[in-house]
Amino acid sequence: MRVVAQTRARLACALAVLWAFASALPAGAAEVLSDRIGINRVNLAWLSRGDQERVLNEIAASGITHVRLSLSRPVDKSIEALEMADRRGLKILLEIQLGNKDYYPAEARSRTGFGRIWDVQRLSDLDLDLYRAQLRSALRRIDEMGIRIDAVEPGNEINYSAYNGDLVVYEKPGRQTPRSVSEVANRSALERGLDAYVGALRITREELRATAYSRDALLISAGLSDVGTGEADRRGMERLEPGEFISLLRKRGIDALVDGYGIHVYPGRKDDAALARYVTTLLDFCRPEGEGKPCWVSEWGIANTALSCPVDDREREVVVRAVRRSFAELMEKGRLKAAFYYDWDTQPVYRVWRCGALSPAGVAATEANSGGVAR
Repeated sequence: MRVVAQTRARLACALAVLWAFASALPAGAAEVLSDRIGINRVNLAWLSRGDQERVLNEIAASGITHVRLSLSRPVDKSIEALEMADRRGLKILLEIQLGNKDYYPAEARSRTGFGRIWDVQRLSDLDLDLYRAQLRSALRRIDEMGIRIDAVEPGNEINYSAYNGDLVVYEKPGRQTPRSVSEVANRSALERGLDAYVGALRITREELRATAYSRDALLISAGLSDVGTGEADRRGMERLEPGEFISLLRKRGIDALVDGYGIHVYPGRKDDAALARYVTTLLDFCRPEGEGKPCWVSEWGIANTALSCPVDDREREVVVRAVRRSFAELMEKGRLKAAFYYDWDTQPVYRVWRCGALSPAGVAATEANSGGVAR
């Protein structure tokens, strides 16, 4: 009996120590230690309140715990959607759309896409004072509603001319696009845009720390496009490799500001070995804490062009599970911290909400890491 009593005492002491340690952690620290597996549903601000409610109900009812949402115009409706998501217990990765014209001087003019792609603002025109004022206003409203943001991702695919006006769209496609920063048409503008972007990251960090509910939110750099040179040449649109772009940002000190690097992964349908090579090569710059910064895959997707009901998702499910295995291996090494599938219901071939339910590939894409997915 004495041995049993001593064992119980030791166990109680150990539990007390663990409890004290857990209590001492800052808010959200437990979640920081876990991987995020989620779904994209950007631009909810463009929907009616009823449709916002419906979409978020579907997502929450499907067992998904993390969602990537947008802070886009109209901002009030974006914030309404955040409140709905938070009320349903969804953890929010908030993408701040830097194309918002409220962040730019009135005289700033968008770079043309020559009708082949939307016109877009130049990052080099970003007014950091306007950005701070607008972001502070939005975060105060979010805070007043008691919403906690899990992570914030300012910008989207800023290494690609579709979302960064400092990279050009050729009037006529057909010639080779840049293979490195030295070949970019307007390098000085690109460099100014990178400086402005790092300034926006610094402001975002400062404004988050001034909030009550989101002060511990993680800060993730803009999810970078994985569009290849072949597609860029065909479309006549400048882009830079994600690894090179991250190097340019690291030289400007983003490692002191961000908790992770954003990246997008659209590998297409390949066999398992080719998929693994694609993912590991693309994410080569992702490192565990202490050796650099881990990555967040804020978008990834596999297309299924069969749109009829009932859905036939068998082939896509096989590919999705192969990608998830590669992600799981990187997560085990601390090189990857999150993966948000693209998307819920807006892009017909990528959507996983099909025929009134989450498709088999959608289940495979969004379930937590386990033996069934990671192996």
